[in-house]
Amino acid sequence: MKVLNLYACLGGNRYKWDEVAKEKGIEIEVTAVELDPEAARLYQERFPNDTVIVADAHQYLLDHYKEFDFIWSSPPCPTHSRLCISNKNKIAMKYPEMSLYQEVIFLENFFTGKYVVENVIPYYEPLIIAQKRGRHLYWSNINLPTNINERPTIGISTAKNEVKKLCEFHDFDFYKYKGSQPINKMARNLVDYEAGRTIFEVALGVYNQNKNTNQLTIF
Repeated sequence: MKVLNLYACLGGNRYKWDEVAKEKGIEIEVTAVELDPEAARLYQERFPNDTVIVADAHQYLLDHYKEFDFIWSSPPCPTHSRLCISNKNKIAMKYPEMSLYQEVIFLENFFTGKYVVENVIPYYEPLIIAQKRGRHLYWSNINLPTNINERPTIGISTAKNEVKKLCEFHDFDFYKYKGSQPINKMARNLVDYEAGRTIFEVALGVYNQNKNTNQLTIF
């Protein structure tokens, strides 16, 4: 199963995929795309068997979507976050980044495999209906379970030792990151690996079912 992991960051969503694939008896081949070279370096260190590409994920999707069976995309969320409202007098305001909806529309109409586009619950009414699970929205052609096992992070973001707590939560040492982005931002934005595990488990189940159906059709 060929998997494309867009805006891969440090691979929070990816962390448990190998376990799930082994349980399902499916071999996976993962290509990860990340624009930040330092994040890409750490991702490669964490997942040495993946193909890691430093590039614009939005354009890479357009150029290579036909090569994959499953696509996970986590476009940047800051311009959609409800924090835009609470911080409106503290930050320079920006238009919502519409690449999120471009990808949802494109995948829904042109991609023949299964996909998940993940983002925060926005400060506005979502322009396209999504599946709300925990603290996030998921646009997908897979019917996701009501409980995706997303773990609560209540209290972590307000703790004095926030990054240390998030290192424990994500089972990753964020202090290894030496790039240009704030470490606390990297740590906060990482997808919970339990949610990533649950969703990937469903995706592999659908893939297996479709594969078996196709085999029966042949015979």
